[in-house]
Amino acid sequence: MPRPLELIDLPALYRHRNDAVALDTTRLLTRGNPLGAAGMMAYLNPGRHIYSAVGNGGTALFGGVIHTNGGTFAKLLYLAPAADMAHPDLPALIEHLVAEAGTWGALHVLAEVDERSEAYRALRQAGFSVYAWQRIWDMSALAQHPGGVAQHPGGVASAPSDLKWRRSTDVDLASMQSLHRQIVPALLHPIELLPQHAGGLICCADGMRGYVDLALGIYGIVLTPLIHPESTEVGEKLAALPRDLPDRRSRPVYLCVRSYQAWLEPVLEDLGALPGNRQAVMVRHLAHLVKEEQAVKAAQPAGVTVQPSRFSEMEKKK
Repeated sequence: MPRPLELIDLPALYRHRNDAVALDTTRLLTRGNPLGAAGMMAYLNPGRHIYSAVGNGGTALFGGVIHTNGGTFAKLLYLAPAADMAHPDLPALIEHLVAEAGTWGALHVLAEVDERSEAYRALRQAGFSVYAWQRIWDMSALAQHPGGVAQHPGGVASAPSDLKWRRSTDVDLASMQSLHRQIVPALLHPIELLPQHAGGLICCADGMRGYVDLALGIYGIVLTPLIHPESTEVGEKLAALPRDLPDRRSRPVYLCVRSYQAWLEPVLEDLGALPGNRQAVMVRHLAHLVKEEQAVKAAQPAGVTVQPSRFSEMEKKK
């Protein structure tokens, strides 16, 4: 049976630091290897919603899950070793991690994995289903694109340019939420929630038809766009993103394109951005959203009475 990670397991886990399947791509690109020295010590901190478990079935299997306090979903962090993703005990380990997320109050558990990976099959066996796909595009070189403005190594533009993107403010929140409702399919709203506070970048023109969420870390910057299909000059706007980022320095810049924004991929290819492998974005639901029904008193015209049906009378007598 799977069990929580213990101090004695750290040496074995650390040996697999370069042999793990990362399941939270944004965290990997911004914060680095989840089995790095700093990341491993976090698994032993009981005050954080971060948990790692060991499955012993002849071959030791490892996995981790993380949750933000008060958040509606948790994320699987990694599975290891990568060479044992077809192990028959791996679905049980995943199930154990999901159960731990449930104790934190998570309604869903998410995972991002290469469709060709054996881990994809294990996740399916553990009850995960695909709700979207995504591809990570490396945009780091676009600042030197012929249509852009070259940057010094420190990330400061060598010549001023008119900004196409700016930091969002509280005034923009209603427009950001409206854009989210128009682009993200309604079936995904319980998983991909509306923006609740100002953050990220919005397009300076074009009637608020572009918004980009920011995930920042010492290893890189990941952008998740919501761009309306009727937006104009999309190529120029995407090319301007690495240039208009505040405090980019020399960090790599990545753009995460989900399947409902797939029309952006040919534009990124024309710009010279580098595509990664296609990933399945998977979810395991721990609870179903049920809207609470409320009784409403019906308006009744004066002088009109409503007699109960015979069926209603029979129900009352039961």
